[in-house]
Amino acid sequence: MTAAGMDFFARKQAELGVALNEVQKKAVLHADGALLLLASPGSGKTTTIIMRIGYLIEAKGVHPSRIKAVTFSRASAQDMKERYARFFPDHPEGGVQFSTIHSFAFEVMREHLRRSRLSFQIIEGEVEQPEEEELPLHKKLILRDLYRKVKGENLTEDQMEELTTYISFLKNKLIPEREWGEVRCDVPEAAAVAKEYEAFKRSFAGKLLVDYDDMLVLANDALESGGELLWKYQNRYDYVLTDESQDTSLVQHAIIEKLARRHGCLCVVADDDQSIYTWRAAEPQYLLDFRNVFPDAAILKMEQNYRSSRNIVDIANKFIKRNERRYDKNMFTRNPGSRPIFLKQLDDYKGQAKYVAAAVEGTEPLSETAVLYRNNASSIMLMNEFDRRGIPFYMKDGDNRFFSHWVLEDVLGFMRMAYTDKRPDLLEKIHTKMAGYVTKAQMAALNALDNGESVFDNLLAHVPLQSYQPKQLADVKEAFQSMRGMEPRAAIRLIRFRLGYERAIDRMCERLGFRRENLIGMLNTLEDIADGLATLEDFANRLKYLEAAMKASKKNKHADAVTFSTLHSAKGLEFERVFMIDLIDGIIPSNDDMKKEDGEASDAMEEAVRLFYVGMTRAKRELTLLSYARRDGEDAKESQFVTAVRELQSPQPPAPPSGIRPEAAWQAESGGGARPAAAKKAPAAKRQRAPGSAGSGVTVTEGRPGEAASERNPDALKSFDGLKPGDVLVHSAFGAGEFVSANRDFVEIRFGIGVRKLSAAACIGAGMLTRR
Repeated sequence: MTAAGMDFFARKQAELGVALNEVQKKAVLHADGALLLLASPGSGKTTTIIMRIGYLIEAKGVHPSRIKAVTFSRASAQDMKERYARFFPDHPEGGVQFSTIHSFAFEVMREHLRRSRLSFQIIEGEVEQPEEEELPLHKKLILRDLYRKVKGENLTEDQMEELTTYISFLKNKLIPEREWGEVRCDVPEAAAVAKEYEAFKRSFAGKLLVDYDDMLVLANDALESGGELLWKYQNRYDYVLTDESQDTSLVQHAIIEKLARRHGCLCVVADDDQSIYTWRAAEPQYLLDFRNVFPDAAILKMEQNYRSSRNIVDIANKFIKRNERRYDKNMFTRNPGSRPIFLKQLDDYKGQAKYVAAAVEGTEPLSETAVLYRNNASSIMLMNEFDRRGIPFYMKDGDNRFFSHWVLEDVLGFMRMAYTDKRPDLLEKIHTKMAGYVTKAQMAALNALDNGESVFDNLLAHVPLQSYQPKQLADVKEAFQSMRGMEPRAAIRLIRFRLGYERAIDRMCERLGFRRENLIGMLNTLEDIADGLATLEDFANRLKYLEAAMKASKKNKHADAVTFSTLHSAKGLEFERVFMIDLIDGIIPSNDDMKKEDGEASDAMEEAVRLFYVGMTRAKRELTLLSYARRDGEDAKESQFVTAVRELQSPQPPAPPSGIRPEAAWQAESGGGARPAAAKKAPAAKRQRAPGSAGSGVTVTEGRPGEAASERNPDALKSFDGLKPGDVLVHSAFGAGEFVSANRDFVEIRFGIGVRKLSAAACIGAGMLTRR
């Protein structure tokens, strides 16, 4: 190490208390030439990057404006900029150029189009409404219109997401237009719509319509053509640094390559083990082939983890070695161990939210807890349960599409028909999705009538029917009438089965390619939301309330609240305790992930392994992996990733997570409500309920360790002998209920919120039941 380097490190340690390890120091000192810095989770990469920039300026005499630092997201760019300002407050403000790849591409594109005397209009993000009464030129509106012209149908929200992802993939992969049809997309005629979309954007005289991906393609094309523009940008910067490069696409890599081609001083910071965005065109293979582009590049591995406990690091390091297409690294830590990774299999997936809420309730601070899942749909059941218990949460990437999804609209449409069957417009929205098989021609004949009578009576009396329809329509009418006084959960089950909605979903999945498990999962989630509510109006209000709660949760980003996040969005975050849920085969890994390629694990499977690894390495001290035995009435198989963790970690710890007391654990598994509060709290302390929420809102007093149930409650039930169905029992959490049945393991009691299946041993042992 040079004297300048030793002086720099000593000065920064004295000023900031920052002491780098040997690999970090090597990365800082490698000023000239190409460098690939492979940074394991929690290895202090941002600190290393900032120290490297500071070293270039203070020890090498590089002017700050000659350094370009590019990252994937605005949040990362801002974080880097703020940390640099803290580490080096005396450096001139605005010197080092921190930016996202998109903002740099925009700058290049804008200058290129100016030189070409072309104007442009951005059609993505916030788009201004035109003064005239016409729709604004927005990417999604354009695609909706073009799809309608090409296919003759309307795009669903799911199809819109699929189509926009597909178009973005084509551009980021630099796939030529002639090959677009070879790229898989579940949206019919996707390639044709994409070609129409590109043609439309070029159809304006003297003006281009530009989306975010076009910025990248146009910037790359402008630099590819060489000339003065390429020379200008190559000579503006002497050092280029990119962060999160495992998330970078082929076109983004191409731009950076051209920018650094003259001097070759490119530092690429990445972790191939955390590349989880290939579906968004990220190019992890570029990292593996780095020396093909820069033959003399140095490769350094930052393997020391400063974040997590030893047991989490050890298991995660062994787990990621399942993958073959990766740099060989050995993540390690000098942190002490904590409790082993806790593996728990519940009976049914619906128990997850209750289990996690029971574990979290009462822990401090809540902001050090995260619940991670693969699919956004999982967040709804968590939000519903946490809201009912009054536990604050922050939803990092909440998906409001649940509350506007056509399945939810269909269910509400059925419920509206229960209140009035005299409106043909209500029937028209659902007539193809229910028993009775009302055709479009019959619906048209019905709409022609305007006598204010029941639509079913009109169908039976005035519309030509098939021989089998009168009996079915009479039954449908009776079903709608019986729904009026039903509790919402029972009404949803009537809609699904008696009114034939689930059979209609099966037909739509076969015809339109929808994923049945997603749609059935939505219906089950709606049942969970409906559980404990009294009227259909309560259910509609609850949905509105939850939609508002999801939006409001954004304000809890910096509050003391539990974080809900997809595994993808959790990258870069860290928490004291982490719960990973829905860990079954078919979700992670998905069915598509598990497909073999030439008898070997697919690229998709390796990415699923990386995604699971990202989730594991978010945890500092406590990691809980939750699976279940049944989902949607069918057997579920524990994720092979959980099985792998179990095999790597031996023996399996017998104790539940430290946040769960014994009573809370059994209540969570058996569908119980409130979790025992601390012993110092008063019995049956009332908790404020949110509008539209259900549940008792009552906590339970927990006795001191070793205290016998009879000492706490001398009138507590000692056994279930002599009880008959219908006998009234009082539970300390749920209040009065009717005894249903009991065996050695469980007791079933019918409360106002439905039948609860509780642990028999816990109820007797904890003295929770008395006989009235």
